[in-house]
Amino acid sequence: MERLPTHPGERPHESDASPGPARTAPPTPPPPATAAVDARGIVTEWSEGARQLLGYPPSEVVGQPAARLLADDAGTAGAAALRDAAGRERWSGTVALRHRDGRRLRRELLAHRRTADGPVTEWLVVSALTGTPEGQTPGGQTPAGTPEGEAAGGGTSGSGRLGEWAFRQAPCVMAVFDADLRLVRANAGMEQVLSRTEDQMRGLRLPEIVPHPVSDETEAKMRRVLEGGGPQQLRAGAGPAGTGANDGWSTSLVPLEDPAGHVRAVCLAAHQRLQEHLARQRMLLLSEASARIGTTADSGRTAQELADIAVPGLADFAAVDLLDAPRHGGAPSPAAPARPLAATRTAVRSVLDDGPTASAAGTAGTAGTAGTAGTKTLYPALSPVGRCLAQGHGALYDAADPDLLRWARQDPGAARLLGSTTHSVMVVPMRAHGATLGVALFGRRRHAEPFEADDLWLAEELTAKAAVSIRTARRDSREHTSTMTLQRSLLPQTLPDQGALDIATRYLPAGTRAGVGGDWFDVIPLSGARVALVVGDVVGHGIRASATMGRLRTAVRTLADVDLPPDELLTHLDDLVLHLSADESGTDDTAESAGGIGTTCLYAVYDPVSRRCALARAGHPPPAAVTPDGAVRFLDVPAGPPLGLGGLPFETFETELPEGSLLALYTDGLLAARDHDIDEALDKMFAALARPAKTLDTVCDRVLTAMLTHRPDDDIALLVARTRALHADRVAAWDLASDPAVVARARKHATEQLTAWGLDDAAFITELTVSELVTNAIRYGRPPIQLRLIHEDSTLTCEVFDSSSTAPHMRRARTFDEGGRGLLLVGQLARRWGTRHALTGKTVWAEQSLSPG
Repeated sequence: MERLPTHPGERPHESDASPGPARTAPPTPPPPATAAVDARGIVTEWSEGARQLLGYPPSEVVGQPAARLLADDAGTAGAAALRDAAGRERWSGTVALRHRDGRRLRRELLAHRRTADGPVTEWLVVSALTGTPEGQTPGGQTPAGTPEGEAAGGGTSGSGRLGEWAFRQAPCVMAVFDADLRLVRANAGMEQVLSRTEDQMRGLRLPEIVPHPVSDETEAKMRRVLEGGGPQQLRAGAGPAGTGANDGWSTSLVPLEDPAGHVRAVCLAAHQRLQEHLARQRMLLLSEASARIGTTADSGRTAQELADIAVPGLADFAAVDLLDAPRHGGAPSPAAPARPLAATRTAVRSVLDDGPTASAAGTAGTAGTAGTAGTKTLYPALSPVGRCLAQGHGALYDAADPDLLRWARQDPGAARLLGSTTHSVMVVPMRAHGATLGVALFGRRRHAEPFEADDLWLAEELTAKAAVSIRTARRDSREHTSTMTLQRSLLPQTLPDQGALDIATRYLPAGTRAGVGGDWFDVIPLSGARVALVVGDVVGHGIRASATMGRLRTAVRTLADVDLPPDELLTHLDDLVLHLSADESGTDDTAESAGGIGTTCLYAVYDPVSRRCALARAGHPPPAAVTPDGAVRFLDVPAGPPLGLGGLPFETFETELPEGSLLALYTDGLLAARDHDIDEALDKMFAALARPAKTLDTVCDRVLTAMLTHRPDDDIALLVARTRALHADRVAAWDLASDPAVVARARKHATEQLTAWGLDDAAFITELTVSELVTNAIRYGRPPIQLRLIHEDSTLTCEVFDSSSTAPHMRRARTFDEGGRGLLLVGQLARRWGTRHALTGKTVWAEQSLSPG
């Protein structure tokens, strides 16, 4: 390489100018000229090599516009170069520079964008050569007519030429760095990897060619080689300037010694471990897919996750189509289907700005984003998609495949999807558990390598994961729908007519994949104008939990009809759960088939006559009560164990509730919120209950709005009731002596009271009922005896109490029997009748409807 004078008047050394024999190695180049230019075009750094190149000392350049260094007629070219560099990480090109003495130098410059400390961006400009006046041959280039052997530094012998050819054409990346760690030789592999010619890199250090931490690490190890540290190894290699490091390379650094054994240079040799690298990348992609595919129960989302994981890791574009009617069956048929297959474009993904998936999806997409799904697609029977779906396995196609070309000619949609530059395609059916759900198409356009068998295996694995997730989601959706239908059918469809309480209810199923649980509520009218309120929570989720809930709700209604006190009712319910558990102990899925063990329940009975409420609970959250003045408290109901444990008693708690009080019964899902603790949840519930509201529906909505900021993780049942009272003008009672003669007086009391209430039409049936019930109490019971009439809006109840615990039983009298027909007559005339037991004695009651029906 010719070295020009660094300033006017300097002459080359004689040894440099005199001709001599061909040398075996290129001369050591001078230091490269480097400079830094900020975004405003101001020079911020100026090296010694730059001073030698253009003759300017740093004091005359730093802080000045870089445009002053350009030749007069190079301003336009410089501006064009700046426009060309905009938005890029590196730039290279030939620029005419002006030497300090006025000479023009055409230089090939290499510029890297770098970010200094802070937000300022600047360019590092590098020139490997020291200057060539226009019209002269650049230093370092072989003049015309120079023999190849001389240029190679190997003499004119054939072995020298072979050595040069071997170095240039070696199947690995090779380069030689001198004692100053500046590049002196680079083979074709090195030129291709770094996208620079040997002349453009000669004289530069590796970090100047590729600014990257890997280059710094490589140079440090090369220095260690020069210092006698022996050969060194790296697991990565430097990529093209601006792209950083390339994985999948093994780099060796070995010393080059002279005959005396002194290290004079370092040889870099890099081998690409392509297959090993690709296998590792495939495994990483498959591992990533396990976490990213199937994150939701939405089939469309799962299809999009498949497309997103495949692009750009596996393909340049991907399209996922789900069949409108999934095909079920065993082994696929080797023949193509007889009819076209209808599918819906569910997901697309492309790395291309103008990629084929944009038009295929029906929208103009952007690079790396998915287009809009929903396009209907009809696949011909003999298309590649039709064949792959029929055969049940994926296939590889290149752009020249006759089947692919015929499909593109017949189907404009396929032509748009594949595009004109797609060179490799994979078609993979989506199959899971014997059903074909759809098809996934993958294509390569920018990837130079075509798909191979390992890529097809990876695509099938990814597609299988998505197919299993989609089929599971659809199955879960069907089961969820069935469970919801069952659950709602088992809950009260309408609230019964009763005058003791105003009631509003809400039921919210869980929003998680666990499915619908077994929460329930019920309102049960009882005798004597009383009403029972029930809220329960069955353990588990799904159809089993709903079925168990249905059993328990039916059992509660049956036990309530017997008029059992709350504690006794829960005791019987506990025994029932134990029996259910024993019956199902041999089945599978023990967590879901425990017969209701662990179920919680709250049972309350409100009497509007006495305004007293009796409650008992089995492991259930306590109810909240709100008095008419707005005070909110929990009722101190003993907790009791959950149902199915057995051995522990339940206790009844009684309290008097003023007319207009609120009762709030709920399941624990209302308090199990993710974003606040239990104390905060209780405060929110109390505040919502305390606010005045015109309707109970408003109260329910306020409670749910205050407590829930998301779909609940567990089912929620909420029942809110406002108490009413039956005042003395609606209730009449008489104490009776245990004498048959009092029966007529009892009829008279009842008739007079009905007249006072304006119910003369009910007098006939009431007289018969009173006569029969009072006569039975006198004949079979024990004193004291009391007759009571309760008048509700549409119901009249007749009750007779005596202190005997023996309950009457209806029987069919024979032809010549003198008795036995009384209760049969009462049963025919009354709407319903029954017996209610107390701690001492019993009450026999009969209800008749006051409506015209």
